[in-house]
Amino acid sequence: MNHDAPTHGGETFALRCMEIWGGNRAVEQSVSVPGVDVHVASMPHAGDESGGDIYYVSQCGAGNIARVALADVAGHGSAVSELSSTLQGLMRKHINTVDLTRLARALNTEFDAISHGGRFATAILATYWAPTDHLILVNAGHPAPLRYRAADDAWSLIDADEASVEDIGVANLPLGVIEPTSFGQTAIGLEPGDVVVLYTDALIEAADADGRQIGQEGLLALAGEIDVNDRDAIGTRLRELVRERRGGADSDDDETVIVLAHNGADPPRHTLGEKIGALGRMLGLTSVVREDA
Repeated sequence: MNHDAPTHGGETFALRCMEIWGGNRAVEQSVSVPGVDVHVASMPHAGDESGGDIYYVSQCGAGNIARVALADVAGHGSAVSELSSTLQGLMRKHINTVDLTRLARALNTEFDAISHGGRFATAILATYWAPTDHLILVNAGHPAPLRYRAADDAWSLIDADEASVEDIGVANLPLGVIEPTSFGQTAIGLEPGDVVVLYTDALIEAADADGRQIGQEGLLALAGEIDVNDRDAIGTRLRELVRERRGGADSDDDETVIVLAHNGADPPRHTLGEKIGALGRMLGLTSVVREDA
């Protein structure tokens, strides 16, 4: 069964092995994968049906691997919806590439070939590896994720510059700017209760009445005001706080927040039938993408 993101949320659903969920439309939805609870809140500019922010969640590797992707095509709303739909197709095509740097390079090459008018996209790709509870990140020009460490009861920024980058020139650029380019990976260990927040630049570019933008450090400060015990409300509350800084004004860009909350759950044991079904999806014999009916 295929399933794109519904217009509005609903009950949390669990992804099957080799299944993908996502899209670029307005949504507020919780998705469960082994070890991580994912909450996606996305609102295209000016109430448009779709926009330039693209989000994906997938599960593969018999429940050992979960992947989350967030991309932001330059521009906003329906004006970039067609190009963002093309990028959706590229992400869908490469979503089960194991090596995140290869995935980023593949997306960069193909997006560079189809983009026009100087369009580019920032993206952040995350893989959760359940056996060791590590989150692996590749950042292509995207704002730095926020991290809440439960043991310290503190928020911080995940700095992409900490990644190990091949010494072959420019690296970690937005997709479609220069081809070829290199991308580095950052790996962080997660403990139960830890939270990682991915977001698009509408949140940090929001300005107050004096025209001062929030910025990454400002967003980090706002995160410190949030009750992290209600995991599904973190993204919504963060957007509310940003809106307050804008004086209650609507965002002038597409706005998306993805919250990854580590729940410490181990990958499930699969029945023989489930393993055969997963193999069929891996080989392309059955659908691997959920889409709206």
